[in-house]
Amino acid sequence: MPERLSRISLRSVALFYLLAILFIPVGLVFFRAFEPGLAAFWTAVSSPDAQHALWLTFICTIVAVPLNTIFGIAAALYVVRGKGPGRKALDAIIDIPFAISPVVVGLALVLVYGENGWFGSSLVSSGFQVIFALPGMILATTFVCLPFVAREVIPTLRELGDEQEQAAQTLGANSWQTFWRITLPSIKWALGYGIVLTTARAIGEFGAVAVVSGHIVGQTDTATLYVANQFENFNLPVAYAVSVVLATAALFVIFSMTLLQRRQERSIKEES
Repeated sequence: MPERLSRISLRSVALFYLLAILFIPVGLVFFRAFEPGLAAFWTAVSSPDAQHALWLTFICTIVAVPLNTIFGIAAALYVVRGKGPGRKALDAIIDIPFAISPVVVGLALVLVYGENGWFGSSLVSSGFQVIFALPGMILATTFVCLPFVAREVIPTLRELGDEQEQAAQTLGANSWQTFWRITLPSIKWALGYGIVLTTARAIGEFGAVAVVSGHIVGQTDTATLYVANQFENFNLPVAYAVSVVLATAALFVIFSMTLLQRRQERSIKEES
């Protein structure tokens, strides 16, 4: 009886905590977004500025996710399977975006690629602007999303071991054939989970992009920056409406993560 009471108490505390900081606030955002009606909601999300902000978010995400996927796989393979120097250093460097504030990341990019930065002056004189333009926003998004794929793939590779890869190479398979036919299928669920996490982080990025974008409505505002700008200008219906679009994307990401996790567990059970 005391054990059962303890479990119920823990579940109640966890549920109350989630209600207080997640479900009720997000639910109120949805309520406020649709309170004026569907027509007002559609007008808010279909305005040129809102559409441009959502489009910029999509571009940053669609570029950052593949880049970090390639980097994550390569970094994981080198950390786990590599035999050269710097593996431990790379393993530590991957976590830098977790430790550094995104605002600091944005400031660092400005110092390097800004008009008065190390490379910025030569880039601007060549007609290529990084800071306060789309390239800088993509760089910032890519940097803050850097660890997710690698951090999902590295433990999976360690758990799998390299026996199957060595067997394939013994049978005459080259490195590419071993990767495509043995390694990649083995890490597909972890890779998918990392890609989903990277996508979620890219969609919701604010701090680093706010520094490097210039925060210009209709030009360099992503969806999160647009929501903040509308909220600061007391245009709350528009802020709520675009927030619902972002929240819906987040819910889709959560659903994808749950689906991938269940499939991974099912695959592990079938293999065992």
